[in-house]
Amino acid sequence: PTSAQVSAVPQPGRFRYTLDNDVLTTEQRQFYEDNGYLLIKKLVSDEDIERFRKEFVRICKKEVKPMGAMIMKNESLRSQYGQSENVVNKVQDFQEDEELFRYCTLPEVLKYVECFTGPNIMAMHTMLINKLPDSDKQTFLHPMHQDLHYFPFRPADLIVCSWTAMERAHQDNGCLIVQPGTHKETLKPHGYPKWEGKTNKLFHGLLDEDEKSPRVHLVMEKGDTVFFHPLLIHGSGINKTSGFRKSISCHFASSECYYIDVKNTTQEDLEKELIEIAHKKYNVSSVELRVRLGYMPFFCHLGQFPFIRL
Repeated sequence: PTSAQVSAVPQPGRFRYTLDNDVLTTEQRQFYEDNGYLLIKKLVSDEDIERFRKEFVRICKKEVKPMGAMIMKNESLRSQYGQSENVVNKVQDFQEDEELFRYCTLPEVLKYVECFTGPNIMAMHTMLINKLPDSDKQTFLHPMHQDLHYFPFRPADLIVCSWTAMERAHQDNGCLIVQPGTHKETLKPHGYPKWEGKTNKLFHGLLDEDEKSPRVHLVMEKGDTVFFHPLLIHGSGINKTSGFRKSISCHFASSECYYIDVKNTTQEDLEKELIEIAHKKYNVSSVELRVRLGYMPFFCHLGQFPFIRL
């Protein structure tokens, strides 16, 4: 348990997506119920964000190498910038990095997380994203998607993402874009968008996107944190500026969540693709996907692998 006294049962007939406690106001609860996200201003301190930024730079320079973390880079920039934050666009699965994992234990974050998951919380997936300056190639654009596509566990209503801006996020540097109210819909088929030019590996998007659905660009200041439902349709644009757009995030879930077999579901093709990637990456003939309880179990959002037995 963290800061609040929580009832694990939503109020019948009124609140489905939030739990009874003394943290959220009625207006905040209703906003999340209606829209599928909630923005809390200046939740994370400048001091903490600076510590996360410094650790990220240390990882970029290979001064520290967190076990199990996937460091994603734009290799085409390495000859120009070497090992620096000008090259690394994401540190994924940083649970073994004590400094970055502090984000997942911040009392001010968990205080809100338990409003959606209840008091027994698991950190399921972690990312520090450094959206690099981009071009018309759309290298770091992510199409509109639902996070649940990547997660083989349920129920969706007991999962929430906490996403904190490490510097000002706005339309020019690729802030989050959300479609309010879409958390009330089902999980939709995902795949690679039919764009001209580059599409990124495992950056899946909706196959049948409603272009007319209202969208909100979440302009956020440093330390602002948005909590959103895993079925909420969202994405992000490219960074048209000369600077970076950093954010740190974690998907949390209730310990009551359970795992599902994705065969014969809309997630089956993702599983097949992950197996193919594992074959190539590890050069083995037999790959078995397993979920191991208690060890950050997930399909691994945006390119990471689930627990793989070789």
